[in-house]
Amino acid sequence: MCGIVAYIGKKDAYPILINGLKRLEYRGYDSAGVALLNDKNELNVYKTKGKVSDLEAFTKAKDISGHIGIAHTRWATHGEPNDINAHPHLSRSGNIALIHNGIIENYLTIRKELENRGYEFKSSTDTEVLVNLIEDVQLTQKVDLFEATRIALNHVNGAYAIALIEKGHPDTLIAARKGSPMVVGIGKNEFFIASDATPIVGLTSKVVYIENEEVMKVKLGEDLKLKTIDDVEITPYIQKLQLNLESIEKGGFDHFMLKEIYEQPTTVRDTMRGRLHADLGTVTLGGIFDYEKKILNARNIIIVACGTSWHAGLVGSYLIELYSGIRVKVEYASEFRYRNPVIFPDDVVIAISQSGETADTLAAIEIAKEKGATVLGICNVIGSSISRVTDAGVYTHAGPEIGVASTKAFTAQVAVLTMFAIRLAELTGYIPKSKIMELIHELDLIPEKIKTTLERSKDITKEIAMQMKDVHNALYLGRLQNFPVALEGALKLKEISYIHAEGYPAAEMKHGPIALIDKDMPVIFIATNKSTYEKVVSNVQEVKARQGKIISVVTEGDVLVKEMSDYVIEIPDTECTYAPLLATIPLQLLAYYIAVYRGCNVDQPRNLAKSVTVE
Repeated sequence: MCGIVAYIGKKDAYPILINGLKRLEYRGYDSAGVALLNDKNELNVYKTKGKVSDLEAFTKAKDISGHIGIAHTRWATHGEPNDINAHPHLSRSGNIALIHNGIIENYLTIRKELENRGYEFKSSTDTEVLVNLIEDVQLTQKVDLFEATRIALNHVNGAYAIALIEKGHPDTLIAARKGSPMVVGIGKNEFFIASDATPIVGLTSKVVYIENEEVMKVKLGEDLKLKTIDDVEITPYIQKLQLNLESIEKGGFDHFMLKEIYEQPTTVRDTMRGRLHADLGTVTLGGIFDYEKKILNARNIIIVACGTSWHAGLVGSYLIELYSGIRVKVEYASEFRYRNPVIFPDDVVIAISQSGETADTLAAIEIAKEKGATVLGICNVIGSSISRVTDAGVYTHAGPEIGVASTKAFTAQVAVLTMFAIRLAELTGYIPKSKIMELIHELDLIPEKIKTTLERSKDITKEIAMQMKDVHNALYLGRLQNFPVALEGALKLKEISYIHAEGYPAAEMKHGPIALIDKDMPVIFIATNKSTYEKVVSNVQEVKARQGKIISVVTEGDVLVKEMSDYVIEIPDTECTYAPLLATIPLQLLAYYIAVYRGCNVDQPRNLAKSVTVE
C-alpha cells in the first residue's frame, strides 16, 4: 500500500520521481504528491487527490526544478483522500518534507503532546504528526536531521517507511523503515529510494534492502550510512537487483492482469524448474532441505496467509494431508495474530505472501517465532521482509505481478505447495512410490495444459462475460480442492468487477445459499471429474431445478454436467488434485472480461492495494 520514490543526484529529480510513481500505481492509491528542493533552496511541495496523471497536470507551469526530491502515492488510512491529507507533509517551519507508508499507532498521543507545546496541524494524518515530532527533536536536542529521525522513531509505535529532505541540505536524503518495505538503489554519485524495486529497474543494478528499525542517510560524495534506531552502526549489504525492465511492462497486452494470466504456463514452469525432476521421479526443494527432518517430526503444519495466498494455502493443505498424512491447519494471518494461537516448538509454520511484505503475515511470523516454531516462507519477491525473517523457504518464480488482482502468483504458490506435498510423500512413504512417480510426471505436464486451457477458454469466457456483465450477484461452488478455487474465482470477480460474489463448498449450498438461487443468479460450478464428481452433479441438478444460470468448468469429455449447464468451459484431463492449477485459469479470464465489459479499471481496482502493508 502507498508508494515511495526518492532521488538525489545530478539529474533532474522530477522526471525520475514521476516515472517511479507510475510504476508503483499497481500498489493502489488515492492521491499523489512530490516535494523538490531547488537550487535556490526553495522547498516546493505539490500534491493532489487522484492519480499520478492528475499530479502531472497540476505541476504544469510550476517550478519542478531540483536534483533532490521525494514523491508519494497515498492509500488513505488517517483522514479522507484529499489534497490536504496527501503526502508529502511539511514540518511547522516548512524546512522538512516527509513521505510515509504505514501507520503510526500512537500518533494521537504524540499529536496531543505537540499541540500542548503550540503545534498546529493542517491535516488529519499521522504523517504530519511524525514530521513535526522529528523537527521538535531536532530543535530541542540540537541535532541534525539524521539523528533527530533516529531519536524520534524510538517514540513511535507502528509501521513506517519514510523519506525526508530538508532545506539547506540539497546533498542529503534521510530514510527509515519498520514493517513497511524500502529499497535503496546505488548509482554513480546518485541514490534512488523506493518502496519496492520497480521504480529502480533500469536505473541501477545495485540495491540495499533496509531492515526493520534502521535509519539511513545518503549524502552525495559519501557512502550510504546505516544505523539502528538504538544507535548501532550497520554495514550496508549491497545486492544485485533481480528485475528487468521488460518484466514490468505490458508487452502488448491491454492490461497487466491479462498479460499475467497468459504468463502462467511460463511462470509455473519457472517455479518448478530445477525442483521437479520428472526424469528421476523426485522433487528437490533446496530452500528447505535442511529443515526436512523438522517438518517430518512436526506436531502440526500451520499455514498462515491472507487473501489469494490463503486460498493457495487451503489447496496446499488438501495435498499435504492426502500425500503425507501430516495434519495441516490453515489460518488467516489477520486473525491468527490476535487470538493467542496454540503453537508448539515442534510445529512448522508456513507463511505465504506474494509480496513478502504483508503486514498481518509478518506479525503472524513474529508470534510463531516467539513460541519457538520453525517458520518457512513462500513468497515471490527476492529480498522481501518475509524472505529475510523466516528460517528458510521457497521462492515462487512468477516474476513481478503488477495487476492488483493476483493471478500468476496464485498458481505459482499452488505449484510450490504441490511440490512440497510430493516431497513429503517421498520422505514419509505415506503413498506408494509408483503413485509418486505418476504425480511427478503429471505435474510436469501442467504448464502445457495451462496453455491449452488458455486457448480453449478465451472465446467462451468472453461470451459468458457478455451475459454476466450486468448481474449483481454470483455464486461459485466446488468440493475438496476445488472449494478454494471457488473462493478464488469469487474473489477475482469481486476485486475487479465490483459484482458481489461468494465461494462455497458445493455441499453447503443447501445450508443457506440455495435460498438466493433464481433465474437471475449465475452459479459457477468447478465440476472436474473423479473424486466427488457425482455429488457435484447432484448439486448442479438442485440449481437447475430452481432455474439458476449454470456455468460449469468441467474436464474435457464430460457429459452429465455439460448437458445440464447453460455454459461449459472444458479443461484438460489431469490428476484430480491438480485441477486447481487448471480450473482457476478460466475463472481469471471470466473476471477479467466481465470487468472490461463493465468499464472497470482492471489493473487498479478501487480501494485495493497490491501489497497490504497495514492492518
